[in-house]
Amino acid sequence: MDTLNLVKNDPWLSPYKSAIEGRYKYVGAKEKSLTNNGKQTLSEFASGYLYFGLHKTADGWVFREWAPNATAIYLVGDFNGWKKEETYRMTPQEGGTWEIWLDADRLHHGDLFKLLVEWEGGQGERIPAWIRRVVQDEQTKIFSAQVWAPENPYQFKKKTFKPDTSPLLIYECHIGMGTSEEKVGSYDEFRRKVLPRIQEDGYNAIQIMAIQEHPYYGSFGYHVSSFFAASSRFGTPEELKQLIDEAHEMGIAVIMDIVHSHAVKNEVEGLGRFDGSYTQYFHAGARREHPAWDSLVFDYGKNEVLHFLLSNCKFWLEEYKFDGFRFDGVTSMLYYSHGLGEAFMNYGDYYNGHQDGDAIAYLTLANKVIHEVNPQAITIAEEVSGMPGLAAKLEDGGYGFDYRMAMNIPDYWIKTIKEKKDEDWHPSSIWWETTNRRADEKTISYAESHDQALVGDKTIIFRLIDSEMYWHMMVGDSNFTVDRGMALHKMIRLVTASTMNGGYLNFMGNEFGHPEWIDFPREGNGWSHKYARRQWELVDDQNLKYHFLGDFDKEMLRVIRSVKDFQETPIQKIWDSDGDQTLAYMRKDLLFVFNFSPDKSFTGYGFLCPQGEYEVILNTDDPRFGGFGLTDDTIHHLTNFDPLYRKEKKEWLKLYLPARSGMVLRKINS
Repeated sequence: MDTLNLVKNDPWLSPYKSAIEGRYKYVGAKEKSLTNNGKQTLSEFASGYLYFGLHKTADGWVFREWAPNATAIYLVGDFNGWKKEETYRMTPQEGGTWEIWLDADRLHHGDLFKLLVEWEGGQGERIPAWIRRVVQDEQTKIFSAQVWAPENPYQFKKKTFKPDTSPLLIYECHIGMGTSEEKVGSYDEFRRKVLPRIQEDGYNAIQIMAIQEHPYYGSFGYHVSSFFAASSRFGTPEELKQLIDEAHEMGIAVIMDIVHSHAVKNEVEGLGRFDGSYTQYFHAGARREHPAWDSLVFDYGKNEVLHFLLSNCKFWLEEYKFDGFRFDGVTSMLYYSHGLGEAFMNYGDYYNGHQDGDAIAYLTLANKVIHEVNPQAITIAEEVSGMPGLAAKLEDGGYGFDYRMAMNIPDYWIKTIKEKKDEDWHPSSIWWETTNRRADEKTISYAESHDQALVGDKTIIFRLIDSEMYWHMMVGDSNFTVDRGMALHKMIRLVTASTMNGGYLNFMGNEFGHPEWIDFPREGNGWSHKYARRQWELVDDQNLKYHFLGDFDKEMLRVIRSVKDFQETPIQKIWDSDGDQTLAYMRKDLLFVFNFSPDKSFTGYGFLCPQGEYEVILNTDDPRFGGFGLTDDTIHHLTNFDPLYRKEKKEWLKLYLPARSGMVLRKINS
């Protein structure tokens, strides 16, 4: 075969050419085995949800399940007093499939039920693996499947939608904690109260966490039990569909945080021992359990598991009109070690035989089927090891993700804030961390996500200001710690967002410096919702400083969106000085200038840039954003001629740069 572009574009990968080509060939062979040697498309293969699970037919109901180790399966529920009855006994089919046909009056919308699965030496109640609706009894806390067949199912008003990726500006969010009340928020509340905020702030995508049903709310949605069921603790499927539909009408794409890297251990609620065997969906032996997550690891080498997971991808796209996925825990999937304890210091660490070829094949096929179902779909990999080709094209030898999370950036900011004095913040280091990426892969840049807000960690604003937030966030209350923290909060976001090469992400509330951490209800906090919510009243109160940060974030995104395909415009470094702690770079006609010095302001600070006239369009020190207003931003700045740079059409631009400030200037003529 011809050398793949992944290798052609990166000569350092040449020593691993055979390994890369081997993975590529393995994916092709796996796809052929799944599609009957190409006699059907991958999308047609990934349609298991149309066959398995509960379906209403013209004259009744049909229910199917895959349980090869079972000796008998019965439906038990409201309809038969939760008793084992021959009338509701399923019939075995080929390949470990079980089936039952029922008259229309045997089941009704809203009925609760489970499966009673029997196997050699035991039996147990189970939630169907392919079920689309699971509910929890408020008193007993027991989960059950629910028949969901409303007389008037939701009809999408927006039939087609194309996400805006120029650039992709993502608002990462959690439905349950989207309310200011101390409770679990709902799809309906989020649609009515939070979506308009997101639209107003200028984000064009939301990335929703915790959609797939999970037994323990405090897992943040990462211990999934029912992969095809939208979590009922937030409301009904119809309400989720309406949320997505209205987001589309607002021009907002809806990305789902999908968890295919592992599954909850629960046997009654989940897939842990669905048909009595331990290896139906998961690995045998030591590989079965994830050593760090207290969960189970899928066996991606099984075609039935691929059928389940690929069908899951297609289901959420087709049934709910999601616009794509952020795949969680990709690093854990790529390596037999789950990436634990590995340094990933050089390319050899990615091709040393410690990689899970079956998981790599699954991820590649998942990207292929997602884009086959919806060519406009967005896929994002949460991956920390730096595996080359993850977000490269399939045909180039990559894994086909559209983006990968730039996970080095938040780690860098936290490390810098924790370990370095303000005078040791070096612009050359900031530039390297925010722009260091593979040329053939797009990334999602972010200063912090939900990870940095969880108990045990701290958000950027909390690290910068800490307890002073409780006492000095009133407008007019002068406090050095708060002033410093707000200034750096704005600068960190501006340099992170403006150096993107794909998209930018912010976690819900962090744009206005939401105080405190995230702590979901649990035994250790008395099952309190106090820290599992967002205090929107803080940013709405004009007497508090939070609105300054929120207003800046909104204006920053407006500036970025003012340049078409901002993320694709070349970034040209104009100047950096670690001694002065200054940095300047251009993207198209926008000039970004930073002075990270905590105590040095510069008058007439000059650097060479394209000749012309410049106007300030955004300034972190603007009083509108809680700054001191030390510059007159109504003044236009003209470059000064230098005969030495006549041929390059560069001239000196001289500016006043206040300490701890960043500004954006637009070149308005040549």
